Amino acid sequence: MAKLYVVPTPIGNLEDMTFRAVRILNEVDLILAEDTRTSHVLLNHYHIKTKTIAHHKFNEHTQVEKIAQEILDGKNVALISDAGTPSISDPGYLLVHTCVAKNIEVDCLPGATAFVPALVNSGFPINEFVFIGFLPVKKGRVTKFKALAIEKRAMILYESPYRVLKTLEQLNEYCGDRLISVSREISKKFEETLRGNPAALAEHFKKHEPRGEFVIIISGIEK
Repeated sequence: MAKLYVVPTPIGNLEDMTFRAVRILNEVDLILAEDTRTSHVLLNHYHIKTKTIAHHKFNEHTQVEKIAQEILDGKNVALISDAGTPSISDPGYLLVHTCVAKNIEVDCLPGATAFVPALVNSGFPINEFVFIGFLPVKKGRVTKFKALAIEKRAMILYESPYRVLKTLEQLNEYCGDRLISVSREISKKFEETLRGNPAALAEHFKKHEPRGEFVIIISGIEK
């Protein structure tokens, strides 16, 4: 019986692609890519010629039923995002949910996810942690920061270079002197992890232009 494969892709370094992921992408009948232009760099690198179509947050609602039916009709389909594991702050949930509802087997391969190396690199106690992902840009943002201020577990945030300074300043406002770790460009040439309190790291990025995608790890309240 055909199935949906959820295939993680490298978050920076193309060498982080697994042998199994390459095999699956070669064997399936169709690849759904968040941005085909971005994915073709990876697919061409590994000489993968499988038919690829765009599947992203702007068209997934109109596609999921058709794709699910194609799988029911016998086509194996792989879902990839621009980087990392689909559904982790990327499109994918709706398709997976639809397939599960239709008793279509879903096989998520293990692979790259930005928050795992950032979490380990932080050096914080991580026996318990909570994944927040991207914070609201406007509505609900203050409410979310108030919740972060009382969280006892380590917290994981994703942030863009355009908002990271604002986020650090607001962490300083709501979480005070809490120790945090900021990782950027994970697995890439200019990978960097900085640790300190929010105020000190905000000052750093006022002097050094933020570049790349960021993962912020916030230590929990000491018990």
